[in-house]
Formats: sequence, structure tokens, C-alpha cells
Amino acid sequence: MNGPAYERLSPLDHAFLALEGPTTCMHVAATAVLDAAPLSTVDGGIDMARVRAFVESRLASVPRYRQRLAWIPVENHPVWIDDDHFDLGFHVRHSSLPKPGSTEQLQGLCARLLERPLDRRRPLWEMWVIEGVAGGRFALHMKVHHCMVDGIAGVDLMSALFRIDPSDEIAPAARWRPRTAPTDSQLLRDEARRRVAMSARAIASVPAWLRRGRSAQTEVADRLNNVFDLLRTGLSQPASTPINQTIGPHRRVRWLTLDLADVKAVKNQLNATVNDVVLTTVAGGLERFLRRRGCAPAADLRLGVPVNVQSPANERGLGNHIWAWLVPIATSVRGPIRRLRALQEATAHLKRSQQARGGEVITGALDWTTANLVPLGAKLLHRLQPDNLMVTNVPGPPFPLYLLGSRIDELYPWVPLFENQGLGIALFSYDGKLTWSIGADWDLVPDVDLFVDDLAAAFRELSRAAARAQAQRERGRNDTPAAEIQTTPTRAHRTRMRRAM
Repeated sequence: MNGPAYERLSPLDHAFLALEGPTTCMHVAATAVLDAAPLSTVDGGIDMARVRAFVESRLASVPRYRQRLAWIPVENHPVWIDDDHFDLGFHVRHSSLPKPGSTEQLQGLCARLLERPLDRRRPLWEMWVIEGVAGGRFALHMKVHHCMVDGIAGVDLMSALFRIDPSDEIAPAARWRPRTAPTDSQLLRDEARRRVAMSARAIASVPAWLRRGRSAQTEVADRLNNVFDLLRTGLSQPASTPINQTIGPHRRVRWLTLDLADVKAVKNQLNATVNDVVLTTVAGGLERFLRRRGCAPAADLRLGVPVNVQSPANERGLGNHIWAWLVPIATSVRGPIRRLRALQEATAHLKRSQQARGGEVITGALDWTTANLVPLGAKLLHRLQPDNLMVTNVPGPPFPLYLLGSRIDELYPWVPLFENQGLGIALFSYDGKLTWSIGADWDLVPDVDLFVDDLAAAFRELSRAAARAQAQRERGRNDTPAAEIQTTPTRAHRTRMRRAM
């Protein structure tokens, strides 16, 4: 018989639990659209028995999928324990679209599924098989609570569930027996021992820290500067816009697909990165959208951009290893190329300042406090990331993936909407495509289709400007207006950017 076992959530994972509320479901999700033929039954449906058998065969690679939450008494910190009543049928569910199974109908169903919180009495994930998608296809809609994974870990999960070849073989599922759950008294004893051990390690590290002398002092000073930079930025609120109001519980979702080769062409023509192109497109699209709403964009609009704060040398597992940059949009800059350069300078400053490390220090400090303070800390962390719009861009595989022989044609990620954020954007590069998923509050952004149009128009504008700049370089002359070819912001603009950051 296995002995009692559990894993403690990190402070940041706990914070994502604490941020959840009636209008803010804190799960991340992805919608894959697949070829239905390899999994079709004789009556034209999807073979759910095979899908469930395959998922069960892969669960050994993701043990968190058979664990649920428990809580340390008094201290009230969450832990993961094995679910001794695990029921795969509850998590792998079945639905269908009415004919014709259009993209709009699929988006509407995905929106309704995203609105529903995950049941905290069970493992925090769901997978919906949605048959009847037009073109002989079906969809797979996957939801996982943010306290379990961040974007990069989500890609790791996909590698466990999907294959790089069209094999339809299902390996026998490994026998699984849930480990015994700890008692309340054991959780309390272990927590007391953990805190004593933390204090002992801190005291034991003092002599070594003193021997390091100036290098240790420099490291502490750098971390304090990271925290100060984060606090200074976070305490200044971004501009108020029509999309940054109190959100409700209902959602609209849309997506946009760009050819990744076209995005990389712009990147190469401007000596930039894919992320530079993405942020410039979002900034241009958001400005167009706000002007369409009759709202002149203010100077202090910001994008929240999640970044990985895990050291490459450290082993990565499930859970969260992210913080967010606060990137000023540079609305005072005219011309897409000048805006891209301004955004490049802003992100370069954030890299140099290591502002994201300040969030790591704060969440690490929460580990020394009582867990009852983590919900308050979570609210503080959220307020220290005041942005108008969250944009996350996760790289995926450049080759196709398969589920039991069914090829994934499209894959769209989803991010939760945070409090007072009526729009959120998640991007995923996959098999030569860059897919954009736009989540919107139902009431704040009823015109989400126009926002998608504005994003597409902003990319076309940037693409045309990049092509003109490339053609002029090849001709060996420079006849573009100065407003378009300037590659660095003016001194006045750099001053405004530093103030915004």
C-alpha cells in the first residue's frame, strides 16, 4: 500500500486560485480542429471509447490530471492529493454542433464552455470532443486551471497527449492506484517542519552570504531594484478605456489565422522578432479599435506580456513560472515601423531591468507568510500588473500533430480575462500558421468582430511598410518619409517611455 503523499502548490499557483471569482474563471484552454475520418464510427459520430482509452493511456505522463485539491488546516494552503474517486468519463466529455457546424457555431460553444468554472472537488481539467464541425472535422476543446500550468507547460502537456505521426495504436494503460491522502494532523506537522527548515536554511546561509561580500550585496541590491521597478510601474494605473471596465461572466470568442511565413517575412525585413511583429500588430489594432469607438487612445496604454522567469538550468515541471512585462503601446508614435522600434526599445529596457524578477521575489516572499494572506497578495500582484490587454504568444511545433491518426488542422489557445479587462489575446504558432484567439467580455465588447478586422488591418499596414522599406534598401536609395523610416524614437519619446515604465 502506498504511503500518504501530496504536493504543495507554489505561492503563484495558489494566487491563480485566489484570483478566481464569479466573473473571472482562471483556466487556460485550447481548441483543436481535427480531421474526423480516422475516428469516425459507422453512424458518422466520433469513437469516444477510443478517445477515452487513448487519454487514459497517456495519463501516466501527466499525474497531476488525477489529482485534486486539499487544504492544510488552519494554515489554509492548498496541496495536491491523488483523487481516489477519479472518473475519466467526467473529464473527457462529448458534445456536437447542429448543422451546418460552422465556425461561428463552434466559437459560440467554446465561449459557453469557457464561461463555466472547473469543479474544485475534482482534478481541474476537462476535455470536450465536439463532433459535427463543417468539412468532415471535429474539435477538441481542452480546459486546464491556471494553477496547474502556464503557457509553456501547456505545450508540454500537448506533447504528452498528441503524436507527431498518424499512428492509431493505443498502448495499454498503466495500472494506477491512488496514493493515500495525508491526514489533517500530518499536513499540520509537515507544514510546521517546513517552516522550521526554511528558517534553518536561511540562518545557515548567512555565513556563506557574508563570505561572498560585495557580490552578495550586489545581488540583493539588484533584486530590490527589480522589486522597486515593478512597484513603481505597477502603482501608476493605465489609461481607462471602454474595454477596461467591470466584466461579466459571459464571453465571446473569435480567432484569426496568419501565415507564419508572412509574419516571418516582416520580421526579417525589419530585423525584428516574431514577438515584435505581434506586439506592433496588437498596438495598431487596439488603437484603430478605440478610435472606431470614438475614444482617442491615451498615452499610457499598456500591454501585459507574460514572460518565463524559470532559469534554463532548473528542471521545469507543471505549475507556473511566469510573470508579465508591462509594455507601453507608444500611441504618440505615428507609422507602423516607428511604433515597432519604440516597442523594441521598451522590451529591451524591460529585459535590462529584469522587472519580471521583481514579481518572482514578491511571490517568493509569500512563501514565508501565512497562506491566509495569499489571496490578499494575489490581489496585490494583480494590481501591480495594471495593463489594458493581456497578450501571450506561445511557440508551438512547426510540424503537424495527430490524435489517433486524426490530423490537427488548426489549434487556438485561450487565456482568462482578468478583472476589468474586456479583451485578451493568445497566440500559438503551429505547422506554418500563427493563430490568434481573441476572448472578449460579452457586454463590454459586442463588436469583437470589428476588433479582429482591426488586427488584420494593422498587420497588413505593417507588412506593406516593411516591404517598402526592404525594396528601398535593395534599390540603394532612401525616399521614404522620415516619419516612416526613423528607426529610433526621439529623445522626447524616450523620456515618455521611461516614465510609463
